Amino acid sequence: MQTFINVDVALHRADSWVLIVRSEKEEHAAGMLSLVGGTFEETEPVSEALEATARREVAEEIGVSLDGPLRYVESTFFVSDSGDRVLNVVLMAPLGEQEPVVKAPDEVADVVFRTLAELEADASCPPWTVQSIRKAKALLDSDHR
Repeated sequence: MQTFINVDVALHRADSWVLIVRSEKEEHAAGMLSLVGGTFEETEPVSEALEATARREVAEEIGVSLDGPLRYVESTFFVSDSGDRVLNVVLMAPLGEQEPVVKAPDEVADVVFRTLAELEADASCPPWTVQSIRKAKALLDSDHR
């Protein structure tokens, strides 16, 4: 049984969040809405390893360069359908003016913008994704108090 570290990024612009529609070729949650992200793959020592993974995945999947700071949202642990142990870490960042596009069609079928209310009402958005967006939005809301 392997343990993987997965890093997701809750990208936001105004009241909307950037999500991907996972490709039908994906083993986990095919066709579902998801945060942009992927597995930690570093083989050499690196500082800010989670952030490096987040920046790489966002660039590879939707063509966006994340140059600013990334903020911690949450971490969760689960066992995948194939029995692998997964530590999932969610970070967040503003999208800025860049426009995301599908850069990895084997992994990403589409890129969409949704509000939290839209995600809560969308059957193609898994509860763990809604949970992460709720927590990220709460952090943003607390910044504006």
